[in-house]
Amino acid sequence: MIYDITRTVTPQTAVWPGDTPYSVAHVLRRDAGAAVNLTTLTFSPHTGTHADAYYHYEIDGDHPATMPLDAYVGPARVVTVTKRAGALYPDDFAAVDLNGAQRLLIHSHVSDLPDDQWPAEFPYLSVALIDWLAGLGVRLIGLDSPSVDAFDSTELPCHHALRRVMMVNLELLWLRDVPDGAYELVALPLKLDGACGSPVRAILRTL
Repeated sequence: MIYDITRTVTPQTAVWPGDTPYSVAHVLRRDAGAAVNLTTLTFSPHTGTHADAYYHYEIDGDHPATMPLDAYVGPARVVTVTKRAGALYPDDFAAVDLNGAQRLLIHSHVSDLPDDQWPAEFPYLSVALIDWLAGLGVRLIGLDSPSVDAFDSTELPCHHALRRVMMVNLELLWLRDVPDGAYELVALPLKLDGACGSPVRAILRTL
């Protein structure tokens, strides 16, 4: 079975306040006599479900084209948290066996929100959690939240910590109706040079 854990991108999709919303402009139209429909897309690479590139927050960071592809494909664990806001710590996962979980996807109340609604509050990571997960061999952390850091953070400690331990992240996953458990994740970023992130089509396959 396949779970599509990708948010649908439309002009109504909520984006980070001040970011560029998604829009579609027709260059050619079949109903106007052209041989094909041809469109131009305008949007932030952080619209909907996406992968941050290290360049998003590090001057010398990788663009999507050179991020480590193998981190985005492989065994994953979905874990639901009840915390609605604030930082997540190792204690929030004390009841879950994460040994061997190479990719952790964190399911919160944000997955219950429609695509056009920005979360008024959301859980995010902590440096302590990132370091703990890195020690367990986790290579990817995915959230249904819009950021791994607090909304008002300017120092972005969790973003920087991810790169320090060479871990990658996904944001704005859609994990509604996905049972907790083990899966195979496929969520490849596009091979974009010069960009700070990339949309992904993220899926989970049951094992």
